[in-house]
Amino acid sequence: IYTLGWLAVLALLAALGPCRGFRRPGGGSAHAAVRCYSGAELGDDAPAQFLARSLRWDRLLPVHLVPQLERLEARRLRRLRPHGCPALSLRTGLRSEPHERSISPWTYRIDEDENRYPRKLAFAECLCSGCVDVKTGRETTSLNSVTIHQSMMVVRRKPCPRPGALGMFALEVDYIRVPVGCTCVLPRTVR
Repeated sequence: IYTLGWLAVLALLAALGPCRGFRRPGGGSAHAAVRCYSGAELGDDAPAQFLARSLRWDRLLPVHLVPQLERLEARRLRRLRPHGCPALSLRTGLRSEPHERSISPWTYRIDEDENRYPRKLAFAECLCSGCVDVKTGRETTSLNSVTIHQSMMVVRRKPCPRPGALGMFALEVDYIRVPVGCTCVLPRTVR
């Protein structure tokens, strides 16, 4: 039984070996174990050896939406449309996207961070402070619009901690909260 336990520990350590460029819990001084990269080695995408095979950023909505938003943004600049709380119309709502027909509608903006992989993410922003009343189609303050967040793993590019590695970068795993939509909630009451 003990042999099987030690074999499992050794297998785990061998699997974690390629991850030595990531931050170590406890933050101890492990400068010698940190792998550093030049900007040319990193390019626009995180190196494949740092991403688990099962992690596919292109499957995540905040990443998947970016190319569509970039195309829409180019068109939107031609015909500026104000971003405010829209009036709900049942006729046009049936053909539109969920974020447009919601009683807590939202829009997306592209958040760009050159030291994060993926560099561009779609962030949701609520269009109303209240929610749209389904009877009148107008905003009401009897409910509040709030953002819904999803936790997402990203890889951060940080300056290399090793002495003499000027212009080099280390990679570090980070988890961020990405706003992915909006919903209606009861307002908080003052007691």
